[in-house]
Amino acid sequence: MDIDMITNLHSDIINSHILTRLDGPTLASAAASSSHLRRLCTQHHLWTTICTSTWPSLTHPLAAHLISTLPNQHRSIFSDSFPSLHPSALHNNQKPPPSPSPELISAVDIYYNGKPVFSRVHRTETQKGWFLCSPLWIDILEPNETVPTPLKFAKSEDDDDWLRHVQENLELSWILIDPSLKRAANLSSRRAVSARRHWLTGEAEVVYAVGVEEGGAQCAVKVTCCGKSGGEMQVREVSLTMEDLDGRHVMGRDSMVILQRAMESSKRKKVDVVEAKERYEKFCDTKIERREMRIKREKTMDTVAMFVAFTVFVTLFCFLRFYVCV
Repeated sequence: MDIDMITNLHSDIINSHILTRLDGPTLASAAASSSHLRRLCTQHHLWTTICTSTWPSLTHPLAAHLISTLPNQHRSIFSDSFPSLHPSALHNNQKPPPSPSPELISAVDIYYNGKPVFSRVHRTETQKGWFLCSPLWIDILEPNETVPTPLKFAKSEDDDDWLRHVQENLELSWILIDPSLKRAANLSSRRAVSARRHWLTGEAEVVYAVGVEEGGAQCAVKVTCCGKSGGEMQVREVSLTMEDLDGRHVMGRDSMVILQRAMESSKRKKVDVVEAKERYEKFCDTKIERREMRIKREKTMDTVAMFVAFTVFVTLFCFLRFYVCV
């Protein structure tokens, strides 16, 4: 339909029969097409409906209160959280990061076949010693807590097909909100980038990952699923970590700086599952290459150190023998 034809319609008709049927990206595009549509498309109730239907966790009182403090409320959270982060290179003139926030709020949703099966909001205190001096690790579930799913746990002979089904149909969103910065970011690739069986326990480990710093760090969400063969599959772990290219877990203090920079400067770009997998695999390959180079370098240094020690020993031995003979 032509823009002029739409704008000639009564505002009530546009509100009731057109705008309420649009998804977030389409609504944002419509808002950019004319000043009249922009006024209509930026109404609070439209973005509230879109956000809470996309991410049910945002209906939680803590998340709802936090969103009410953002500049454009639900429109701000949608703009920051859809789609996932696409890390940008850091520039030398980039302003220093703000002071660390006292807490981070995680809004997590798990979907199966596009339907929500689990939602939770979690508060993480960031100024405690255990957080600042330990690797970043946020666990959403309590110890011994499990979440039921509609999926059946597969028999071992059905591994390949079942893991492929889990990877394609079990989706996850992890929105991290910084209350002091008043910014947010989605730290999940939505679709899984990896699914495999744990070699010892037989549990399924599903990974969702996004880069948070170009050529630097990556956030990974691991979902661990358990169950008896042929019975109900249950989720027993949902955790977020951050790794650098050397395979080291980033400490809480450093992770805050990286996350705040990513929230403020990184692009939000829709990435298909193939590209997301390629980036994850490239990150993993780079980690392996750097580890092998480090091991090789350490072996070379050890060899040199042994040679120097041996040379010193032989020299000293010869000197003492000569001294004794004289």
